[in-house]
Amino acid sequence: MKLKPLLITSVFCLTAMLSRANTTPGTEVENTKKNDIAGGVIHADTHKPLCNVNVVAYSSSKKEKVALTDGNGNYYFTDLKPGTYKLVFEKDGFKKVTKEKVTIRPEEGCQLNVEMSENDVFHILPGLLFSDFE
Repeated sequence: MKLKPLLITSVFCLTAMLSRANTTPGTEVENTKKNDIAGGVIHADTHKPLCNVNVVAYSSSKKEKVALTDGNGNYYFTDLKPGTYKLVFEKDGFKKVTKEKVTIRPEEGCQLNVEMSENDVFHILPGLLFSDFE
């Protein structure tokens, strides 16, 4: 079972490298800048990438940046100042994931991959009960 997290991490790294290798230079922001946070988001059960996950970076409870995962489940932040951040991952139908104390050091980047689980709770709307009154 210990191979499973290693396999997932390896798949993320390979996917990230291939997606960047297959882009036309100059058509998207280079992700080689320092002080970046980058990673991928997958479904916890199917291990498939999750697109359109809202990712928010907070520093000392102040919203710094917002990103949305792409079709491959990848996200990245650029131009973040060195420091400690909290990242919040949200998508309808999934449990919110919060990663505390994500540290960015000068001249270094940070890789953070996340698995998201579907909500177990179904939201049931209140209904009306009709009965015959005689």
